[in-house]
Amino acid sequence: MIRAMLLAIFLLGSIGSGMELLLLNHIESLLQWIPVVLILLSLCVFGWHGIRGNTASTRAIQWTMVAFIAAGLAGVYLHYQGSVEFKLESNPSLAGWQLFWQAIRSKTPPALAPGVMIQLGLIGLAYTYRHPALFTATEVESDQGE
Repeated sequence: MIRAMLLAIFLLGSIGSGMELLLLNHIESLLQWIPVVLILLSLCVFGWHGIRGNTASTRAIQWTMVAFIAAGLAGVYLHYQGSVEFKLESNPSLAGWQLFWQAIRSKTPPALAPGVMIQLGLIGLAYTYRHPALFTATEVESDQGE
């Protein structure tokens, strides 16, 4: 039941995030395409997993979720850097903590918005935690014998 809830949360979150990225025209550069492509990839991988449910599809989910986390971390960095550049253009005297707080609280680009990718990646990894498809028949037999 928990695994099904995690899957539903992941699917709703990714579809919603993907639609938001498209509505915000977050496809103007190659780097901006990364979260959109990862979301599409995840839907394909979860579809494959829904059909097969084997070890390979489960591992593919895990690797895709690691990519989500990496993209989220990179996105936070890139959004923050964009905010810093924008803040310095409008007020070159900003520096140190004042610059940091101005940039991190900026609405354009929202510095922490890519954190959603990290959250979705962690939800996807939680979905695969101790997934039955990851255990071979021998491991299952030995677990039952103990």
